[in-house]
Amino acid sequence: MLVILLALSAYYFPRNYWLVTLYDSYIFYPFQTCRSIIFGWLPFSLGDILYVLGSIMLLITMVRWVFYIAKFGASKERLAASVLNLINTVLFVNLLFIFGWGANYYKPSLAKSWKLYTAPDSNKVNRKKNDSLALVSFNKYLVEKLNTYAHHYHYLSFREINERSEAYYRMYTDSKVKLHGLEIKPTLFGYYMARMGIDGYYNPFTGEGQVNITLPSFIMPFLVCHEMAHQAGIAAEGDANLMAYTLGTFADDSIFNYSGYLNIWIYANNRLYRRDSAMAKKMEDQLNKLTLAHIDTLEQLSRLYHNEMARYGTRLYDEYLKMHDQKEGIRSYGDVVSSAWQLEQRRKNGITGIIRIP
Repeated sequence: MLVILLALSAYYFPRNYWLVTLYDSYIFYPFQTCRSIIFGWLPFSLGDILYVLGSIMLLITMVRWVFYIAKFGASKERLAASVLNLINTVLFVNLLFIFGWGANYYKPSLAKSWKLYTAPDSNKVNRKKNDSLALVSFNKYLVEKLNTYAHHYHYLSFREINERSEAYYRMYTDSKVKLHGLEIKPTLFGYYMARMGIDGYYNPFTGEGQVNITLPSFIMPFLVCHEMAHQAGIAAEGDANLMAYTLGTFADDSIFNYSGYLNIWIYANNRLYRRDSAMAKKMEDQLNKLTLAHIDTLEQLSRLYHNEMARYGTRLYDEYLKMHDQKEGIRSYGDVVSSAWQLEQRRKNGITGIIRIP
């Protein structure tokens, strides 16, 4: 039965948007609200603890299997039952993942929902040239914004960032869980997450968002808004980045504005560097001293945790994203660049309003 339910979910959700809409309204949003009411008062991440308990149970199961195999004649029925139990558990967890949150991967992208796209040029040479020009223009725009907002930047505690992020989701978005369902907690595994190159994550079973609060404060507003986007039903990583940028730069808050522009500039400048390293370096040289110091801090952290565990974690997460309809995998994080530039073009034309979350 579990296999049949999983197969039906994998077949029908990607092909029927009306089914995803029903799932949003009648399963995900009520479930996320209930989870937040039940678990939100906890000062720690229940999801972290469940992952630890699950890992312990898996280890105990493996030890039992070794014992059963060593005494196969007398224990083969126990071994068979234990294998079946593990298979059933894995199938149930996968089903809970899909209905608890995973079906959100099959929503249309935010760029599509917000109509942040232009008709592509049929000529590949022209398209590449236009993309490069747009990338340079956006990079210049972000440099100007960073140089403006850096003078207003000051440190905020994690609690202040969390509270402001919740308030901005309530003020500026139509999220169905903005009253109950948005709150980020410090993870219990900050050190290990840093070793694997992970800044934060959303737990699809408890509905909690967790971040590594040992990270620099200047990236935290963007990161918290990103994880809250997952709580609001935005699954794709590129879309969560776009939501964090949109909200962070829309709010009347220079700290959030600065964090939003800085995080997207990193993606934009890295993309520009791959096309024109000299131009990317020229753009970076135009940044103010504070932003250059912040970038240097991030580069030092990257070098500190650049290890085999981080590379393995990245490859593993890349495969996970591709399994869930994210064809670009880990690269989908950087897809925000073109959509964010289209968003700024719309803002320049005076088109604003409440931020819609499909």
